[in-house]
Amino acid sequence: MTTMGSLFRSEEMALCQLFLQSESAYTCVSELGELGLVQFRDLNPDVNAFQRKFVNEVRRCDEMERKLRYLEREIRKDGIPVLDTGENPEAPMPREMIDLEVKFEKLENELKEVNSNAEALKRNYLELTELKHILKKTQVFFDEREGSLESGGQTSLTQNLLPEDSKGPIQLGFVAGVILRERIPAFERMLWRACRGNVFLRQAEISEPLEDPATGEQVYKSVFIIFFQGDHLKMRVKKICEGFRATMYPCPEAPADRREMAMGVKTRLDDLNTVLSQTQDHRHRVLVSAARDIRAWMMKVWKIKSIYHTLNMFNLDVIQNGLIAECWIPVANLEDVQLALRRGTEKSGSLPAILNRLSTQESPPTFHRTNKFTKAFQTLIDSYGVANYREINPAPYTIITFPFLFAIMFGDFGHGIIMALFGAWMVWREKPLSAKKTDNEIWNIFFGGRYIILLMGVFSMYTGLIYNDVFSKAFNIFGSSWHPAFNNSVLMSKELTLDPGNKEQYDQYPYPFGLDPMWQIANNKINFYNSYKMKISIIFGVIHMLFGVILSVWNHRFFNRPMSIYCEFIPQLLFLCCLFLYLILLVFHKWTWYGAGGDPSVSPNCAPSILITFINMVLVKPYEEPGPVCSYYMFAGQFGLQRFLLIVALLCVPWMLCAKPFLLHRMHKQRTIMMQANGGEGVVEEGGGDAAAAAAVATAEEHDMGEVMIHQGIHTIEYVLGSVSHTASYLRLWALSLAHAQLSEVLWQMVLRIGLTTSGLAGGFLTYAIFAVWAFLTVAILVLMEGLSAFLHTLRLHWVEFQSKFYGGTGYAFVPFAFETILDQAENAGPEQ
Repeated sequence: MTTMGSLFRSEEMALCQLFLQSESAYTCVSELGELGLVQFRDLNPDVNAFQRKFVNEVRRCDEMERKLRYLEREIRKDGIPVLDTGENPEAPMPREMIDLEVKFEKLENELKEVNSNAEALKRNYLELTELKHILKKTQVFFDEREGSLESGGQTSLTQNLLPEDSKGPIQLGFVAGVILRERIPAFERMLWRACRGNVFLRQAEISEPLEDPATGEQVYKSVFIIFFQGDHLKMRVKKICEGFRATMYPCPEAPADRREMAMGVKTRLDDLNTVLSQTQDHRHRVLVSAARDIRAWMMKVWKIKSIYHTLNMFNLDVIQNGLIAECWIPVANLEDVQLALRRGTEKSGSLPAILNRLSTQESPPTFHRTNKFTKAFQTLIDSYGVANYREINPAPYTIITFPFLFAIMFGDFGHGIIMALFGAWMVWREKPLSAKKTDNEIWNIFFGGRYIILLMGVFSMYTGLIYNDVFSKAFNIFGSSWHPAFNNSVLMSKELTLDPGNKEQYDQYPYPFGLDPMWQIANNKINFYNSYKMKISIIFGVIHMLFGVILSVWNHRFFNRPMSIYCEFIPQLLFLCCLFLYLILLVFHKWTWYGAGGDPSVSPNCAPSILITFINMVLVKPYEEPGPVCSYYMFAGQFGLQRFLLIVALLCVPWMLCAKPFLLHRMHKQRTIMMQANGGEGVVEEGGGDAAAAAAVATAEEHDMGEVMIHQGIHTIEYVLGSVSHTASYLRLWALSLAHAQLSEVLWQMVLRIGLTTSGLAGGFLTYAIFAVWAFLTVAILVLMEGLSAFLHTLRLHWVEFQSKFYGGTGYAFVPFAFETILDQAENAGPEQ
């Protein structure tokens, strides 16, 4: 009962003062966080965050969270899964913080030491691996040089590096090393230009990638050896190598020395492999052990941090050695809060906490209890503006009106099935899907609105049956009332025009449910659909607005505002009924008493135009009778009734404009006279509502009647003009419904029909391919894009046309201190913090 009551109108809230002993403050706040029904007020708004009492504890929590984030990044880097057991540990006691800090410090230091050792080992391994490749690749270069010298000739290298008159054997120096493969071309050009062609470069690619120990990335490198003559060129070559961040290694010139070094490198690589494997195993064991508990540790730290953040909002009671807090609590949960405080004081073993209810003129926060079904609809309403405290909540009515108005625009049985199946799948797989945390905003929006999507799909299936429209085709369930006059040749022709006034074509009885399927193939179906859908759009629009105006009277009665009932609600209702309710009554009268061609008792072809009738009513223009054959009036006395309704509607305008300011002014004068009679002392007003409004007026030194009139005039003009514009705004139901039906027909005629009309084996394969294209376009354009368009238009009709009649939406939400909310927000923030 409480849940339903809070859904139609927000919960009654109480402002309370809380006295806590210093020893029990932490445990009491922890229990209130688990309960999640208390919103604390900041009693130190002018105090800097770094000057509050528990700032050191918050910093300690930040440091622990940083260490856990570091551990989590290392765990994810190794691909170790973090187990989610669903455990929700309680907030640790303050004395347990030291144990957690020591544990996290030990883990961080151990992991950093392991990582540092692993990085050093990997760096040594990389250097030895590069040296191994240098010894292997340069052996080929030296073999080529020695072979050329033994043959008695000089290589091009020798010819380039020696002067022409040089005789005897040459002695060349060399530098060997490795460099990133992509830097080789620029490196070669720089050597050629800086050394003026007096060096010789040989390079060979290392086929397998090497791991960079600093970043862990795989890089490709090349071995190079540079031959030169003289110390001057040697210095220049080394500087160029250092500039290109090439790594140089010592390489013996003698073959025996190179072979000996290669054997030593191989032995050291084997030893390093063993040490590296042991180091990685130890690191993996540390991370696997941490992965089992890291989520529980995180939750504990988040709870501790949130408790101290909350305690920083309290005032210090120096005399009693305690803390004082102020908080908003739902009246229905005061006993639950008392029990939570009792549990907190029992844990700490201190004096019991004291909870006092305060009286205040401050507007309380708005709190609506929701479940997983109503939460999405409440979110739609709160996106426009949070309801004022205790005013009517549109959400429960939106559960029905929102998917219904959406379905009027989206009415197609086939498209409704697709949408309903998608919504039903999300509802069916609700638990496993909600367990998969994702930061994909589009998916989160769809999943959060799964019940809205399901209802929109179901209602669209219903309106699709009413329109008899499924993928732009019609169901032929009950046959047709037109079939007696048509044969197959007429039905297959493109010139089929239906005339409901022709008794030879039409059986003259209504279709059992929805529209006759014959209209789908008629040439004049657009004219028929235009008339039908435009009228139902106005009908549902006026009913929707009237419902909004009627809801406003519940607000006036609840807040004790009888003046608003007599000066606003009644004239607003009369204005809307005298003009627009009368308009839809004319529609029903015409549907009931006139056939397709008109009133048979007067003339078969002169059904009155409702649009012309309504325009003439507003202009007070009587019809000029064309003769005895046809009448422009639907019933006797219509002109007099319309003139009376117009006069009443016009009288409602000054009624809305002047009545309330006049009564407020008179109440102000009466209060002034009573104050003078009492010697200038104030008069105590009992109750609220209009009495409070009059008291607010009386507090001013001078009663500014002009300002009150301007305020009331703005609201009057907004309502009068809004009634006209809002009624016209509901025509979007008609426009989007026609657009959706036409797009569906275009897709059928221009895409799927091509495959269906192709015969033979080729037609089968073509139909298979074209159906895939048609299905994709149907889902992408008609279900997703058109569905989004209809959703946004429905949202506007509720926010502006409906809620403007009764909904203030200027309140602020109740945001309780709740561990559940805090943990969800922290987990959604991700490990990158």
